[in-house]
Amino acid sequence: MRQARDVRTGRHCVVALHAHLGFVTKYRHPVFTAIHLDPMEAIMGAVGEDFGCELVEFNGETEHVHLLVNFPQPSHCPGSSTA
Repeated sequence: MRQARDVRTGRHCVVALHAHLGFVTKYRHPVFTAIHLDPMEAIMGAVGEDFGCELVEFNGETEHVHLLVNFPQPSHCPGSSTA
């Protein structure tokens, strides 16, 4: 198992919050090509930045895409810089 080196710490907490998201086309019809996937990665990254998240990894095939998203430290965590 890979150890997380991007762990964020506060005075009384340790945070490493990631989400794995998958999007699938209806009936898994093969509709995505490189023409779609390249701009989609840029769009998903921009949307993530708008929400304060980081798109760590993006990949996809003709009928689905996977995103690995890194979320920021929650503001309610003690010692947080945003509290």
